[in-house]
Amino acid sequence: MKRKMRRFKQQLSEEESIEILCSTTSGVLSLCGEDMHPYGVPLSHVYANGNLYFHSALNGYKLDLIRQNDNVSFTVIAKDEIHPDRYTTYFLSVIVFGKIRIIENEAEKKRILEILGHRCNAEDEEGLSAELKKGLARCVALEMTIDHLTGKQAIELIGNQ
Repeated sequence: MKRKMRRFKQQLSEEESIEILCSTTSGVLSLCGEDMHPYGVPLSHVYANGNLYFHSALNGYKLDLIRQNDNVSFTVIAKDEIHPDRYTTYFLSVIVFGKIRIIENEAEKKRILEILGHRCNAEDEEGLSAELKKGLARCVALEMTIDHLTGKQAIELIGNQ
């Protein structure tokens, strides 16, 4: 589903969009739910190695849906500033489209969880090691490969970043 942005003047470059993915910590993962009902779930994320990474409990609706259909999108909002006098919002956002997979392999899962852990606290290797020892068996990692992404900004922000 790659479409040209209608308001192309507001489109961010790929580099700017990736910068937003790197600077934000959460967004909404959108999946195709049962009976084609959409399902969006807020998640913490990290962008690394050209992919997005998440973690999850071992079971749940999100994982059931991923097993049925691995096509997903992920949306982050980096700025959402209301300007009541102009009846508008100054925004920066990115939507990522791609496929997601559940990582259950112990070594690969640990590597991804370390990336997520370093995002939260890069200075505490001992604490991260203890957390992984305690929780590694109780979660899975998720890897989203990016097919394409689109970043957009409010028209008022063009040239102001």
